[in-house]
Amino acid sequence: MLDTLTIRTQRTSASRLPELDLNHLEFGKVFSDHMFVVDFRDGEWQEPQIVPYGDMTVSPANSALHYGQSIFEGMKAYKNEQGDIALFRPTDNLHRLNASAERMCMPTLPEELFMQGLTQLIRLDAGWVPNVAGMSLYIRPYMFATDGMLGVRPSDTYRFMIITCPVAAFYNKPLRVRFEEKYVRSAEGGAGFAKNAGNYGAAMYPTKLAQQEGYNQLIWTDASEHRYVEESGTMNAMFVIDGRLITPALSSSILDGITRRSVLQLAHDWDMPVEERKVSAKEILEAHANGMLEEAFGVGTAATIAPISVIGQHGQDYTLPATSEASFSKRVAAELDAIRTGAAPDTHGWMVQV
Repeated sequence: MLDTLTIRTQRTSASRLPELDLNHLEFGKVFSDHMFVVDFRDGEWQEPQIVPYGDMTVSPANSALHYGQSIFEGMKAYKNEQGDIALFRPTDNLHRLNASAERMCMPTLPEELFMQGLTQLIRLDAGWVPNVAGMSLYIRPYMFATDGMLGVRPSDTYRFMIITCPVAAFYNKPLRVRFEEKYVRSAEGGAGFAKNAGNYGAAMYPTKLAQQEGYNQLIWTDASEHRYVEESGTMNAMFVIDGRLITPALSSSILDGITRRSVLQLAHDWDMPVEERKVSAKEILEAHANGMLEEAFGVGTAATIAPISVIGQHGQDYTLPATSEASFSKRVAAELDAIRTGAAPDTHGWMVQV
């Protein structure tokens, strides 16, 4: 157990919790009362603090705005029937945040600072963690450069923050997606494995084009040949073909998803054949034609498990079989939910009590 870190805390004078309406909740628009803030300067992290959620001032020459040194994470806290709160695999998020920081030439964060800031913030805003099935508290840790200088070089100063918001399901119906074979999300040797802001900004235009064609999201393909699946929208992509769970192998262009890791672990636990390898659009559509493509779905923190109902390519749509309660994606989604809310044993030690 980490020693308790002294974090200066300023409580809000007027909680917005009484205004929270869980029946009309848009993802990422309603924020909890407080936020965690700590600055990096003179080569070290300064005094951490928890303050009321609110706007902040940055220089017009802020180097994150001009040169893109900005990274983030996504994670969730869950409340069980007894009202206890737990975090899902938080140290995995920290390790990935630090991998992103190294790739973007930013300082890494000590585990004590991250975990104590996170847990003390969640304890303070415990009332914001929904105790409704299918809901959770989304947690957004992020870091950005704070130098006020125009110059293409790493910033000397940074700010790390955590904000939180109660959320319901990200997607409320199966997705229509299509293969993207013109634009590129990331290339080998790039920063696709990092959760840096620029990756998401560059993905918006091709995603908008797909949405204008009636699709919800894209299946990104590799930068060199546009043959092999990389990710689906902002999620890792998975396919069940002839009873085997198949997902693209990790690379410098694919995010090491924590939900991805968890789904693969549960598949192994259930003795389901798992293949982490290159999987082509051609293989997927041939499996569909042969009746072997049983399921396709995206996995990620925000969406958890997002079933895919239609895959498009070259103007042709291919409809997938409807999922049932016996489908792998449904079973694994239910198992993850049960583990997170304490209804099933946490045999892998994924949950951290707050």
